[in-house]
Amino acid sequence: MNIYKLVYTDKETALADLLAKNVYVEHEEGLVFGQGVQAIVEVGKIASQDATFDEQGNILTEPIFIDGYHYDIMVEHGIDFPNATNPKNPKHTFA
Repeated sequence: MNIYKLVYTDKETALADLLAKNVYVEHEEGLVFGQGVQAIVEVGKIASQDATFDEQGNILTEPIFIDGYHYDIMVEHGIDFPNATNPKNPKHTFA
């Protein structure tokens, strides 16, 4: 099993790449997993610092996000992803 942590500039670029590499496949019902794909997790934007709020739920400080739009995938076969990363403290992991 191969696990990839991927970083893209935005969601649209990510979807285009995942479709081009058959991680996602377009189906009449929408996007489905490609052959050998076990999991796709759209992590999205990752906050390096969370927002803070007061007692009434008003925002005190905005969140700070690291660069990129993130996906984690698990596949049976290897795929060439030049944008794969290896974070020290990932926000998501597979069990």
